[in-house]
Amino acid sequence: MSELLTTNRKEQLLEVAAKLFKQRGYAATSMRDLAAELGIEAASLYHHIKSKEEILETICFDLASKFSNVIAEVNDIYFNAEEKLRTAIKNHVQIITQNTNQSAVFLHEWRNLSEPKLSEFMKLRDAYEKGIRVILKDGMNEDVFDDVDDKFASLTILSTVNWINEWYNPNGKMSTEEIAQKLSDFILGGLRKKMVTDINYKP
Repeated sequence: MSELLTTNRKEQLLEVAAKLFKQRGYAATSMRDLAAELGIEAASLYHHIKSKEEILETICFDLASKFSNVIAEVNDIYFNAEEKLRTAIKNHVQIITQNTNQSAVFLHEWRNLSEPKLSEFMKLRDAYEKGIRVILKDGMNEDVFDDVDDKFASLTILSTVNWINEWYNPNGKMSTEEIAQKLSDFILGGLRKKMVTDINYKP
């Protein structure tokens, strides 16, 4: 077996690294560990990867880019806030469940990034959160969502959908579409403006 990493081997490296980062933590995983898992010499990794942190950057920024693209797309489409939020949740679930190892790294190991990459990554996270807040404000302006603290609500929504990574099983009873549907129903149930009936009203 050649020790040079082909494109497929690079993809394999990212997957193996994500698995080990998830299992052991980024700090406790060495390049030697990665090489051993891949069955190659550690020196061979450096032909294509400068450092362990480059792997972390690739995983974190690849997913951040996916999230950025889908939230921008949702907010560019002119439909109502409820449909926007359902679509945003569906997209988020799909990205999180597409590769649970890499999603775990994205969610938990990003703090190990060094500057300036750490600040760049945090800006992308903040922009995504703001995209969710835009939807919430749209819903309030459309008078379909209760007046809520959009910052608190957006963080609550993101915490809820991100928690999927802790329990999602691709062989489980629910498909990603069903999970997204149930989460959307639950979240929207708490956001929708309640109809108030005046008990003193007489027709």
